[in-house]
Amino acid sequence: MKKIQIFGGGCAKCGILYQHAEAAAKELGIEYEIEKVSDYEKIAEAGIMATPALAVDGKVKLEGRVPGVESLKALLK
Repeated sequence: MKKIQIFGGGCAKCGILYQHAEAAAKELGIEYEIEKVSDYEKIAEAGIMATPALAVDGKVKLEGRVPGVESLKALLK
């Protein structure tokens, strides 16, 4: 099971990234758990400098942008 984390303070872009990541995981047919992380201390601990950000299985895959579903599918594989 993949653990997907969306880091951000709750802005619109964070919500869009959450939706895109969930859609990508569903399209790939993978088992996943998705979590929103809005605690700024935890965001800083992850080494994230720009939000929204996405981590997969504890590894930060992107920061400061919202890619499309197809791009996210590549990051989740």
